[in-house]
Amino acid sequence: MSILQLKKATLIGLSESKPQILDALQSLGSLHIIPLAQQKKRPQALLAGVNSEQLSTVLGYLLGCSYKRRQVLSERHFDLVDVVRATEKNRAERLQLLERREFLKKRIKDLKPWGSFGFPEHGELFNQRLWFYLVPNYRMNEVAKITLPWSIVHRDNRHSYVAVIAPDEPQVNLMPVQRTHTGAVPLDALIVELEDIEIAIETIEAERQALTRWIYALQRCEAGIGDQDALKKVNEQTLDRGEVFAIQGWVAVQEITRLETFAQNQSLVLQLSDPGTDEIPPTLLSNPPALAGGEEVVSFFQTPGYKGWDPSRVVFFSFVGFFALIMSDAGYSLMLALILVFYWQQMSLTQTGRRLRTMGVALSVAGFVWGVMVGSYFGAAPPFAWLASLKVMDLHDFDSMMTLSICIGAGHLVLGNLMMAWVKRHTNQAYASLGWASAVVVGLSGWLQGIDFLHWIGFAAALMLVVVYSGQSKAWSLKRFLEGLLALTNVTKMFGDILSYLRLFALGLASASLAITFNQLAVDVAAALPAIGLLFKVLILITGHLLNFVLTVVSGVIHGLRLNLIEFYNWSLADEGYAFQRFSKQEVTPWIT
Repeated sequence: MSILQLKKATLIGLSESKPQILDALQSLGSLHIIPLAQQKKRPQALLAGVNSEQLSTVLGYLLGCSYKRRQVLSERHFDLVDVVRATEKNRAERLQLLERREFLKKRIKDLKPWGSFGFPEHGELFNQRLWFYLVPNYRMNEVAKITLPWSIVHRDNRHSYVAVIAPDEPQVNLMPVQRTHTGAVPLDALIVELEDIEIAIETIEAERQALTRWIYALQRCEAGIGDQDALKKVNEQTLDRGEVFAIQGWVAVQEITRLETFAQNQSLVLQLSDPGTDEIPPTLLSNPPALAGGEEVVSFFQTPGYKGWDPSRVVFFSFVGFFALIMSDAGYSLMLALILVFYWQQMSLTQTGRRLRTMGVALSVAGFVWGVMVGSYFGAAPPFAWLASLKVMDLHDFDSMMTLSICIGAGHLVLGNLMMAWVKRHTNQAYASLGWASAVVVGLSGWLQGIDFLHWIGFAAALMLVVVYSGQSKAWSLKRFLEGLLALTNVTKMFGDILSYLRLFALGLASASLAITFNQLAVDVAAALPAIGLLFKVLILITGHLLNFVLTVVSGVIHGLRLNLIEFYNWSLADEGYAFQRFSKQEVTPWIT
């Protein structure tokens, strides 16, 4: 499919030119390095005394700023150490101010019922002191029994704020609750300090915003440290023998010409060989930009093995289809399209964003088309007669929708088993996968047409393929037979996986039913309250449909991915691989910020 064929490339050159060669090789960015020597443990790379961890923390802090200044592209006025120190100082001071602000807000809230007061100096009240208690109202009868002078300063629906006068703190068993600590600072002073804190936070935020102009420069420094660290790592993974050294890596067949030109320009010896039978090369996926969104999903969950197949395109189309079936509303699909338009420019900044943006377009279009086919527009009927003529399915026709969901699930798993058979085409186990695919086809045909004797014969023959060819060993033996019988137990799993696709119908029906319910509720409220009912109707429609839209999108993403990455993967991927990691330099553009 779209897993690129790799060759093992070995480059041999003079040790005296090794630093320049490795730097040029990193700029080329075509190899996945194979270590030829054991890597030594080394400290983090530093740039002007700043390590990558510091840079990552500083960048994260500045990128979290809500407003960012215009980026400075020239480094004439940029001093890495000064910027990092200033940002770290700003971050520490901001954290302290925020913590103090939260403390003051809580203390002010607690002290407001007591009012603003100051404690008298020692001896001003004839050695008497004030003690404060927050007493639940239902326990005030216990306070009434004490002999010390006391007074209620404030009362709310739950508590009474009681002040007691005594030279020493009353005994614990004298009052029904523990003493409340109000602190020695008056309420007015706390309010003034809070105001000063707010002003200081604004000043700190302004300094933070000013520092955001260096984000691009900091990103370049972070990339430089990363490149430096990667270069040192590869330098330790080469095989050094006196005056020569060798470096080895995997290269895509499509990039061999570039590598040959590089070797010729650098006066290197280049040897190319095919992967050995006992070697497991990395997986390098290649998909057209329009379908690369499926590659992002596949890579996020599980990278297929090098000798397997790339399910990116199947996952792309099936996920889009499943999402549309779960959404089942043309209006919600238009809302999704509007959100996509709003973030269109922002998603164009990265390759992943562009890929997911393309998938978002496909999701919106497919959802709209299916919404028109089922005639649902925010849970209402088609607004125009010509749209009503395009309605070909009814979500409330349970039999038809269940049949459609089962057929989709069966077809999805049949495709998965056929791809598994293609991957194992050089082994007898390919016949087992063909057996499972045949069993699903025969079973589905019998369910749709009515099971007869021929269906039973075909189903038994398909399962016989599973029993005979599921074993690992080539020669026939009792162990192979037992392995086949064990594999046959997966028939219940296959049945359950197919039924799992009924969630497409169930979630689509739930989305449509909730939309209809909110519409009906809004109409009923408007009819019951002729005057203010119109306002309530609008509020119910907006709130209800927003809630249903969020639930529908979340369900579509979660369950659309689940059917692909669990049910489908179980029958289509034989093993897991690891991603192709290019030995290359990081690229940073100012538009990322």
